[in-house]
Amino acid sequence: MKQFFKMLLAVICGILIANILVFMIIAGIVGSASETGGKGSTVLPKTGVLAIDLSEVTITEQEKPADPMAMVQGQNQVTLGLYKAVRAINYAATDPGVKYIYLKSDVSATGISELGEIRAALANFRRSGKAVIAWTEAPNAGNLYLNSVADKIYMSEYQGANGAFVGLCSQSFYLKDLLDRAGLNMQLIRHGKYKSAGEMYVRNSPSEENKEQYNRMVASMWENIGGTIAEGRNIPLPELDKMIDNLELCMPEDFLKAGLVDGIITRDSLKQRLAVLAVEKDFKNVKFIPFADYANAKVTPNFRAKAKVAVLYADGEIVDGKGLENVAGDRFAKEIDKIRADKGIQAVILRVNSPGGSVLASEKIKHELDLLAEEVPVIASYGSMAASGGYWISNNCSKIFSNATTLTGSIGVFGLIPEASKTLKNVAHVGVFSAKSHKHADMTRLTRPFDQTEYNFMLRSIEAIYDEFTSIVAEGRGLDKKRVDEIGQGRVWTGSDALEIGLVDEIGTLEDAINYAASAIGTSDVCVLEYPKPLTTMESLMASLGQTAEHDYVKAFQKMTEPQVVARMPYQVVVY
Repeated sequence: MKQFFKMLLAVICGILIANILVFMIIAGIVGSASETGGKGSTVLPKTGVLAIDLSEVTITEQEKPADPMAMVQGQNQVTLGLYKAVRAINYAATDPGVKYIYLKSDVSATGISELGEIRAALANFRRSGKAVIAWTEAPNAGNLYLNSVADKIYMSEYQGANGAFVGLCSQSFYLKDLLDRAGLNMQLIRHGKYKSAGEMYVRNSPSEENKEQYNRMVASMWENIGGTIAEGRNIPLPELDKMIDNLELCMPEDFLKAGLVDGIITRDSLKQRLAVLAVEKDFKNVKFIPFADYANAKVTPNFRAKAKVAVLYADGEIVDGKGLENVAGDRFAKEIDKIRADKGIQAVILRVNSPGGSVLASEKIKHELDLLAEEVPVIASYGSMAASGGYWISNNCSKIFSNATTLTGSIGVFGLIPEASKTLKNVAHVGVFSAKSHKHADMTRLTRPFDQTEYNFMLRSIEAIYDEFTSIVAEGRGLDKKRVDEIGQGRVWTGSDALEIGLVDEIGTLEDAINYAASAIGTSDVCVLEYPKPLTTMESLMASLGQTAEHDYVKAFQKMTEPQVVARMPYQVVVY
């Protein structure tokens, strides 16, 4: 009885502590909101310089709630949805209150394809006759790609501020020797000679097909990124390639000599130039308009529009279930059903930024999208990734817009089942006994390798799914199935290469897809609605508190130990 009361007291104390923690977090959120005046209440100057500092605001596919814990700690990183950001820049082009744009993109968590869409909006802004002035302290491929749209690029004079502009690199690691030493055997079953997601577990080096795939992918991305930089700075691309290969771009004066920046100046000199451009005698009189505040104030849905267009964001890995994170199959299918029930919606943009994932979830989502497409036009727009399962769900759209640097295709399937019999015996010194009702009941329990019959059983499933995948693509893209198999085999393509082989229809942005949808329904007067509805900060907080660390560990362990058959891209590329 004494022990029972001790346990009861511990539970009560735990509940009290949890409630106090929630109260402190809520208080922090309220306090943070009150300090800034809350979203939409910031008073903007009537005229000023629009400041886009990507170290302070991250452009994401869809706007996300602030991180509750970060808010409590005073580290509130602002996020803006991509479409809102683009619309804000377009609005600024015609806003007499915006004199010019000041751009700083050195520390950016925004993906390269999203940066490409921001760049396109900035180019449109310049066509209005207004200037874009960029400042960099550490030039690299990513920020030079964005900054190259500017009228002027200025660089810090500090020698320690040089960047790392040495080209693009995508690395992969191979763990077979390490896993062999640990006694782990990763059983890979796949269809697609380029489907390399499991190679890191079963090889010490990449296959020839994977080398070919990686090399072409990086080359294609550089053709787009490097070509854009070269064009923007009026430098022949072969000359830029030569400078990079010879490691000629190290110090600030190297970037100036190469023509990649227009001047090396101090911060004080920068302030003076910004003041002159703003037609102010002193920098302290220059009024800067924070980009996020401007976007939130100026970009609002046009609820009086003649027509409604829905943008459905498939952002993240495709997973089973109803979870709030990633693209959860059951939850996402309900979102599509909700859109279909709204008879006021006349067109839908499926915005895909996903490496793929669960085959089952992908099939559920595609089924609902096919039903939706029977009633309204469904147009696809690709972000940084629309591969494997991401391509599975979207290839049947009436038109596909892709960024040039999008990673797409990856039409292939693989299964990965670990087994640890040697680890248990030789490392952990654990014996295993399995009582089973049937001969193969323990085949996925990690404790022994597959026999040939079991391997063939799994392979049959993989082959059937690949056959279905190629059939879906052949029908969706109007291609011969044999041709789909030739460009499939798990191979990843950039958007620009995918255009040449018929996997996408046009290189274009999310805005291009929305404008196309508007023209398809016969009006430019549209209200754009976003699905799924973004979580509020409070909803995000409650969702995170509802999942304990133990629960996450259990889910991770279950995912690792269960047989997985997935349509997923094996990697992603980060541009620095």
